[in-house]
Amino acid sequence: MNAKEILAHVDHTLLKQTATFEEISVLCDEALRYHTATVMIPSAFVEPVANKYKGTGLKIATVVGFPNGNCSTAAKLAETAQALADGAEEIDMVINIGYLKAGDTSAVTEEIRALKHLCGSRILKVIVETCFLSEQEKIAACHCVTEGGADFIKTSTGFGTAGATLEDIALFKKHVGKNVALKAAGGIHTREEMKAFLAAGCTRLGASAAVKVLRSEIDG
Repeated sequence: MNAKEILAHVDHTLLKQTATFEEISVLCDEALRYHTATVMIPSAFVEPVANKYKGTGLKIATVVGFPNGNCSTAAKLAETAQALADGAEEIDMVINIGYLKAGDTSAVTEEIRALKHLCGSRILKVIVETCFLSEQEKIAACHCVTEGGADFIKTSTGFGTAGATLEDIALFKKHVGKNVALKAAGGIHTREEMKAFLAAGCTRLGASAAVKVLRSEIDG
């Protein structure tokens, strides 16, 4: 798999609290140059990015309930609605991890279902933050994501205590429904790691370092 093929699966990401519009614009320019799947940016930047890059083909993704996931469903719906109105085409939401750990899987599922209904044909990815979950809780999360009708299950925010692992991707692959795709994010830094996650079945990667690592193969 060459660099261009890898980058086509990457959500080129900048979600640091200190990110400025200038830094976000550099990210967007890189995404266009290297043909990444999307740019993954904070929701405050969705509207100005959509305005600046209108007509370029840049696909904008953003996060909702990020990074903790424990705001109300109403707040997540409002944040999602605003992001979509501003020009986001993909939403990465964080589940309420406390609900899942308490065994309230119906609440987790219904929240996912509500956000997917709002997204309609636009992609909804669900971040389950695997570093905080037991194996049984990860399996339960797979069922919630499947039953809620989301498009992707995603390992991590990158703001937790650990990121993606190949073991978690294998577990997801075993327990999600056939219509749920896999996204690995958090701690993916090398070409070898990117290839390994794609080979394991992921169709999307959250990797802020991907362009930096692979650009020399394209630029020569």
